[in-house]
This record gives sequence, C-alpha cells and structure tokens, in this order.
Amino acid sequence: MTDPFPLRPITDDEFEAWARMVANTYGDDRSDAELATERAAIELDRTIAAFDDGTPVAGAAAYTRSLTVPGAVMPVAGITWVGVAPTHRRRGILTAMMRNQLTDLHQSGREPIAALRPSEAAIYGRFGYGPATRGARLQCEKRSMHFRAGTDFGAGTIRLLGCEEARPLIEKVYDHARTGTVGRPDRANHSWDSRLFDEPPARAGASALRFAVHQEPNGEATGYALYRIKPELDVFGNNASAVQVVELAAHSRQSYAALWRFLTGIDLVPRIEYEAAVDEPLPHLLTDPRAVRSTPVDRLWVRLVDVDRALAGRRYATSLDLVLDVEDSFCPWNTGRYRLQADSAAVACERTHAPADLHLSSTELGAAFLGGTTLASLAAAGLVHELRPGALARATTAFRSAREPFYPGGWAFPAY
Repeated sequence: MTDPFPLRPITDDEFEAWARMVANTYGDDRSDAELATERAAIELDRTIAAFDDGTPVAGAAAYTRSLTVPGAVMPVAGITWVGVAPTHRRRGILTAMMRNQLTDLHQSGREPIAALRPSEAAIYGRFGYGPATRGARLQCEKRSMHFRAGTDFGAGTIRLLGCEEARPLIEKVYDHARTGTVGRPDRANHSWDSRLFDEPPARAGASALRFAVHQEPNGEATGYALYRIKPELDVFGNNASAVQVVELAAHSRQSYAALWRFLTGIDLVPRIEYEAAVDEPLPHLLTDPRAVRSTPVDRLWVRLVDVDRALAGRRYATSLDLVLDVEDSFCPWNTGRYRLQADSAAVACERTHAPADLHLSSTELGAAFLGGTTLASLAAAGLVHELRPGALARATTAFRSAREPFYPGGWAFPAY
C-alpha cells in the first residue's frame, strides 16, 4: 500500500512553508527575521516532513549536538521542530516520524542518545523518552532577599554590555560551565544566534535582552546573567514588574553570589523570575529562603537510541557489575539483556545471557541516564523491578550525579 503521507527531508525552497506549518501547531507566528535565524541553524538533511498533495503537514528535525553527561561529553541528537498540522492529527504521522528518526540514528550509527524538551509531557514516553532533568521555576520577592552575613561576593565587578561586546565573553563562560554541569548542551555559532535572538516577537512584551557580565580585577569574565524587564500591574494597579532571568552561568560561588546581588538590586522591579536548577544554591545564600518560591517542572527528556553504546558512553559514581533486562517495544533492537561493568578506569556494556539483576524499559533508562531521576524512585512507582537483592541500591548509587543535572535551554525550538 502506498504511504498517504510520505516522509522525506525538506529542501531549501521548502523550508519556509515547513517551518511556518510547524510553528502554527504551537500557535506561533514566525517573523521573517526569526525564520532567517532558524534557517541558518537547521540541518536540511536531518529534517523530516510529511506531505499531503505536495503540502507539508508535519515535521521534525534533529540538531547535531553534544551533551555533558556524568563523567563525559557525548554526541546527542537534539530533537526539535516537531509538529503535526491540526488537520492531520490522529493519523499516525507523529509515530511514523519518530520511528523514522530513531531507526535512522540506529542504522547510521550516529548519536547513541536523543534528547528533546516537549511542550506536552504526555506525548513522548510512548516513544521511549524519559524525563531526565527537572528545573525549578523560581518566583523571588526582592524585598525579602537579604544575603547572609559573610557572603563572599569576591572582588569582581558587574558590567552591562551590548550584545556584540558581551557575546564572546559569555560564550567562553558558558563553555567553561557546560563541561562541569550535566545536562548542558554545546552551542555552536548558529545556536548562540538562536539563543540571543532578540527581535520584538521574541520578547513577549518584555524589554530587550540585557547582558550583565561579571569580570575579575584582571578583566577575565567569570559569569553572566541574561535578563529582561517585564512591566506588569497587579489587579489593584500596583507595580508587579519582574526581572525575567533568561540564563545565568558562573565560574565560582563568588561570581554567582555577585550576579544575584546585582539582580536583586535592580530598582523599581519587585520580583525576579527564573527557571533554575532543582538544587539551585540561591535560597541558601539568603537569610529568608522562603523569599524564593519554587515550582518543579520537567525539562530535558532523553532517549537511548542504542542501549549498549549509550550506557558505555557515560561514567558511574561507583564500581558496578550489573545485568539489565531491557524492554523496548518502539526500538526492538534494544530489547534484551546487557552486562554493564564500570570502574574508575573504564566502562563496558555488552549483550549477555546471564541472569538479570534489574528489569526495566528503555524509557526508565532514559529517565535515569543523566543521574537526576533515580532508579529507586522509578522502582517505587513499579517501573523498575529488582531481580537480585541489593542490585537496585547499587545501581541507584552508581547512576547518580553529584548535583542535579540541569538543561538551561539551547535547542532552537521545542518539540510538540
């Protein structure tokens, strides 16, 4: 039977219609400037489109990226631009695109993991993606944000710079921070173009992007905060404006504290909003930690394309010799048993017929891969099954990271 909606990569001439169709699935109107920025970032050979009588009705894409994982940096397929036109939903097109994408990754031997940030959390579990990082949406009341006595702010200074002057400095700071923070992706030049895109449609009623750069006495940049000011009134007409922190990175606890002191000192704006790490240090710097209210939210979802290559690519907190019995109905090449051996010198993951210690699906392995979501918590939900006493505790400890993984953003567009 002929496929009614054939899949193939798009051409350069088809990009605008394809991109506007995907954006429309999110209710977005993309400006010409936004599309030009996205076109510079997109890899046409890694796009997918479904067509109906020559018109694109669904799409997906992947970026060639790398991601900091526990003890290593690994290649990752950054899944993005996923959407199906409202006229063509419930026809299996999304499933076909996801299967096409993952099968291609497997058969080509490219990235062993894929990652995305879904706009809806209920969609991607059935394709083997698991919630691997969480964020904390912070609402900060500035009038209550007083720093503890003795807080070390260092000897550096904060400078407000224009984008052109700030960009080379913050790129270096980000690269330094990402190698030490599990969950951060690399950013090539086009990725920075997308991240710093600042035309009015991208501001959602807030100000232009501000660039606060922390520099040491010798001039070295050791931190930055990207932020906007969002004017707002409450129902009584009182000032409820917010400093919207888009991104913050720092080399040291001193530059981190100095940047937050700067942000809390911005006049005439009573609130700060920031989507931060779950274990963000900020509340511990304050005399009143309740000045920072936190709402958890899932962020990066991870999919192991090839279980053996993925598990062998990261490092583990303790030595480990474990047999995993893995189910994967969506990518059946992963189904089977794997012996995972790890110590301080090396990691190996190979197929085996040995008795299993844990039984789980590839979705749970994706959730636990970055060391945030724990195997023990998944077991408590009935999603991981211990087959040998003590195996769950050992595996949970070995998979964990010292700190919670954190994805600060950086794919150019979310997944549907």
